[in-house]
Amino acid sequence: MIGGLGALDALSGSMRLGGVSGPLTPVAPSVSTSDFASAVAEAASRTIHTLGQAETVSMTALEGGNVQTREVVDAVMSAEQTLQAAISIRDKIVTAYLEVSRMAI
Repeated sequence: MIGGLGALDALSGSMRLGGVSGPLTPVAPSVSTSDFASAVAEAASRTIHTLGQAETVSMTALEGGNVQTREVVDAVMSAEQTLQAAISIRDKIVTAYLEVSRMAI
């Protein structure tokens, strides 16, 4: 799993589907502003943690520590995926904000 997508997992967990015997109908999500803010903050902290881990593993390898090349590659690839996911989420939030700001009142 990509570390930066934890916020999406948290947000998708807030939507429940009802009507087990009949057709599935979405129930209105009960996400408040603080829940969204905490989900974004958690995703940001996971991203920072993943990037920090990759940096630590890379520096340990450069200093001649007991780190396999595979571990360095895995850490860097994970950090890259996490950063790409975070940038994508940021872009979606900015796009949504711009769309809302253009709405006629």
